[in-house]
Amino acid sequence: MASDLGDLYQEVILDHNRQPRNFGELPGANRRAEGFNPLCGDRVTVSLSLEGDVLKEIRFQGSGCAISKASASMMTESMKGRTRAQAETLFQEFHRLLTEDSSRGDGTALGKLVVFSGVREFPIRVKCATLAWHTLRAALDNTQAIATTE
Repeated sequence: MASDLGDLYQEVILDHNRQPRNFGELPGANRRAEGFNPLCGDRVTVSLSLEGDVLKEIRFQGSGCAISKASASMMTESMKGRTRAQAETLFQEFHRLLTEDSSRGDGTALGKLVVFSGVREFPIRVKCATLAWHTLRAALDNTQAIATTE
């Protein structure tokens, strides 16, 4: 990871860990899912208000490492106002960023989420970064089972 991107990665992760956006209960949520990462113990609950096909509001609660919390915080920021199809596309792009060769695509669709590209260098941390995203998917699908990164 280039030094500038590495510095930005650390700064963004620490900021979102200290002051997570959209953290807390979402009164009136019509979808909710719980997620658990058995490898490190991260737990997250994603609540959302889905109106028709649009994510009008999204919040998260839980505990975990800085990467997990920062990823959940940034995910909620980037998902507000998106349709289910757009949310799925963003999920796929984010997952690809963390799991595939970086030569595929330039990451521009991800915006500031591209700072997570460095997580790919630490495979065990990929599950931390994707837990909230898998949990969002479960909430959108109205799944009752606990979401995992497995």
